[in-house]
Amino acid sequence: MLVIPAIDLRNHKVVRLFQGDYEKTKVYGEDPEEYARFFKQEGAKRLHIVDLDGAKEGYPVHQDLIIKITQNLDIPVQVGGGIRTEEHVETYLKKGVSQVILGTKAVSSLDWLKSLCSKHPKKIIVSVDVRGDKVAIAGWIKTSDIDYLEFIQSLNGLDLFAIILTLIERDGTQKGVETERLEKALQVSAHPIILAGGVSTLEDIKKLKAYEKEGLIGVITGRALYEGTLNLKEALQIAQ
Repeated sequence: MLVIPAIDLRNHKVVRLFQGDYEKTKVYGEDPEEYARFFKQEGAKRLHIVDLDGAKEGYPVHQDLIIKITQNLDIPVQVGGGIRTEEHVETYLKKGVSQVILGTKAVSSLDWLKSLCSKHPKKIIVSVDVRGDKVAIAGWIKTSDIDYLEFIQSLNGLDLFAIILTLIERDGTQKGVETERLEKALQVSAHPIILAGGVSTLEDIKKLKAYEKEGLIGVITGRALYEGTLNLKEALQIAQ
């Protein structure tokens, strides 16, 4: 199982939001590249970067910075936030990003997503961002009326790399992981799942490790690393 550090970007700074609320932003650093290098040195095998401004605005805002970070690392980088066109996808992939993460556009246009997956097999991750049991979109600002399990099932025929299941109520709260919705998602998904939201302690890593055989391939963690409640090296040892 992978432990994937998250770098969330606003105004070219490393930040975390509380439950996806842009009004509750905490800045952790002025140099995202420094954090990327640090996580690599600590042993991370993959990095998760989100362009929060991009997610809100609907187009990549930090594209140049993200590409620079990616090209200076020798581990896979998955990138999300504001990726709404085929051009956005192809620019990132051509510049070295391993997988692009789609959320809002994937929800609104399944045919477009199918076409992309055919052109770029195993290069697309769909982020299923869940509030309650509904899928949130537009940088989590809006909640759709789409049931998250039905949406996951609709993705089963596509050639995705994985699905990210984000539990919004847990994200950035450091309250620990919730496994009920994860278990349901694992039961209906044909794809590997990466969990995000609430991963805060080594106990969380131990708890989630048990789901590896059911299809959980990784967990994303951010605030816990920045606040020091989770040691990355120790988490990687347990996970691996």
